[in-house]
Amino acid sequence: MRKTLPPLLFLALLAACDKAPAPPAPDVRPVRAEQVGIGADVQPVRYAGEIRARHEADLAFRVGGRVRERSVETGSAVRAGQVIATLDPSDYALAARAARSQLVAAEAEARLAHEDLKRYTELREKNFIAQAELDRRSTAAAAADAQVRALRADAARQANQNSYTRLTAPHAGVVTAVMFEAGQVVAAGQPVVRLAQTGEREVRIDVPENALDALRGAKRLRVRLWAAPDKGYDGRLRELAPMADPATRTYAARVAIAGADEAVRLGMTASVEIEGGDAPALSIPQSALFKVNGQPQVWVVDAKAGTVVARAVALGVLAGERAAVSSGLAAGEWVVTAGVHKLAPGQRVRLVQ
Repeated sequence: MRKTLPPLLFLALLAACDKAPAPPAPDVRPVRAEQVGIGADVQPVRYAGEIRARHEADLAFRVGGRVRERSVETGSAVRAGQVIATLDPSDYALAARAARSQLVAAEAEARLAHEDLKRYTELREKNFIAQAELDRRSTAAAAADAQVRALRADAARQANQNSYTRLTAPHAGVVTAVMFEAGQVVAAGQPVVRLAQTGEREVRIDVPENALDALRGAKRLRVRLWAAPDKGYDGRLRELAPMADPATRTYAARVAIAGADEAVRLGMTASVEIEGGDAPALSIPQSALFKVNGQPQVWVVDAKAGTVVARAVALGVLAGERAAVSSGLAAGEWVVTAGVHKLAPGQRVRLVQ
C-alpha cells in the first residue's frame, strides 16, 4: 500500500489539470437611471433681453463741418422737425451766395443774347445779314439759356448744402445715444445721434441654435419686465436673424410686445418666456442623450432582462439641463442618465440609487 499511494496521487493531479477553466462572470455595469415622467415637468424657457424700439436709426449730417451747437442730451424726447444740432454754416453760406451771383450774371447774359437774337431776326427779315449770322445768334441764345439752367441748379444745390448744416429729427422719438460734442469736427454721414421712434416696443434676445425650432413653433410668448415681474405682456416673434453671431454663436431675435404701456421703457431688462401650450410634459436630463447618425437616442433599461436597448426619441423644448420628449418614450420607463457613451446594445446593467 505504501508503494502504490504516490502514483494514485499523481494521477489525481493530472485529472485536475485537464478540466476546462470556469467561464468569466458576466460584465454588469452600474448605471444611474431616471424614471420618465416622475417629477420631470419642463418649466417655460426664459431668455433675458432688453427693451428696444421697433424703429431705431443713427442720424448724421449730410455735410461735414464743425459742430456749433448741440440741442439734445441722452434721454431727450424730441418732436418731428426739432433741431438736434447745427454746424458752422459760414462756408456753405458763402458758397450759396457765390452761386446766386453767378446765376444773376448768367441771366443777364441770357437776356442780352435774346435781345441780340431779336434784332438780328429783324435784320434777316430785311435781308441785311446772312442766315449764318442769325444762326450764330440763335445758338448763343440757346447756350445762354442752358448756362442759366445749370447755374440755377447749382444755386439750389448750394442752398441745400447750407440747409444741411441743421440736423433735425425726422420723426418724434427719444434720443438713446449722443456720439458728439459741440466744437467737434464731424464728417458727412458720421453717426452723431441715435433716435428711437415713439411707438412700438419690442425685446431683443439671443437664442442658441438648438432652441430655434422651439422659438418658431412656440404656442405663446410671454414678456415680463424685471421691474414688474407680476405683469406680463403677449409677445410675437417679429424677426429672427438668419446667421449666428460670430462671437457668441447665438441668433438675435426680436419679439414685439402687444399692448405695451408707459411701464415699458427703453433699455429696461425683460425676459421672454416660451410656452409650448399642449406640449408633452415628459422630460429627461440632457445627459441621457446621445446621437447616432444625427438622431437623438437614449438607453432604455429593460427591467426584466437587466439590459439596455437604444431607442430614438423626438425632442421638444430644451430648458436648462432638461429636454422635453415629444415621442419615443412612455411615462414610467427608465433611461440611463450617466455614462451613456460606455454602453452597448444588450449590455447588462445594475441600477444605482
